[in-house]
Amino acid sequence: MSLLLTIAGFIALLAGGELLVRGAVAVARRMGISPLLVGLTVVAFCTSAPELLVSLRSAFAGSPGIAVGNVVGSNTANIALILGAAALVKPFAFDKSDIRIDALVALGSSLLLLPLGWIGRIPTWFGAVMFASLIAYIVLSYRREVRAGTAASDWHAEEVTDFETRVSLPVSLALLAGGLLALVFGADWLITGARQIAAALGVPDAIVGLSVVAVGTSLPELATSMIAARRGQPDVAVGNVLGSNVFNVLSILGLTAITAPLPVPATMARVDIPVMLAFSVLAIAVLLTRGRIGRPFGTVLMASYLAYIAWLYAPAI
Repeated sequence: MSLLLTIAGFIALLAGGELLVRGAVAVARRMGISPLLVGLTVVAFCTSAPELLVSLRSAFAGSPGIAVGNVVGSNTANIALILGAAALVKPFAFDKSDIRIDALVALGSSLLLLPLGWIGRIPTWFGAVMFASLIAYIVLSYRREVRAGTAASDWHAEEVTDFETRVSLPVSLALLAGGLLALVFGADWLITGARQIAAALGVPDAIVGLSVVAVGTSLPELATSMIAARRGQPDVAVGNVLGSNVFNVLSILGLTAITAPLPVPATMARVDIPVMLAFSVLAIAVLLTRGRIGRPFGTVLMASYLAYIAWLYAPAI
């Protein structure tokens, strides 16, 4: 029953996220907002809505391990699983200067979690600082894309076109409402199922958050990066991963902490956050020095990630 509830939660989250994005994009475009700005704001926020709802629901349900583990696990999966999978689909090379700023911001936002883990909590005031930093990052990214006209800006316009729905305003609002409703129920089912699985396996909530929940809520990023890799847009595939990691930390943890101070489990501070940082430093170092990711490195990333997941569950086997 717990597995079915978890799967139902994933399906509801994916469907809810899709409806939310389509409704929000349709409303934003009717308001005359440019595709680039819609892509950087509306699409980015809405595609992160499943992670946000899961983290908020986890925190309110008394499972901060799932809330923080969802973000730490998603960032680890983004770097190791998604970049690795994209490289296996099609090895890619790109202009290092196109991703330098996003790579450094992603690394910096991830590094924030290290001292917060040592402190053992994310205070409400710092959650507000994190979210304000995200807004500043979006504004600067928009200005940079407008000036440079990079492939990323073309991708955002394409993404908005894919999501744009030629429907009336009432239908757009209905899509928004339906998406939010599906997200709320999906988050509730997923957290309930995940907690039951954790209890049945005798593992902490945090481990389920780091693995099952994290991978499930990272599926949209995986799909986007795979599509970009197939289309020969490697900087978009990499930028999608880096941007998602920034959003996960600054938006999801920031907004969750604003609702109430968010505890960071001690084991996560000692092991899982350093593991996430190790993957991030390794991948970003390769990205910024070599400007390419081939199948050998992609294989190393994926194999290392699978070994990490196996290590998490080893005590329960």
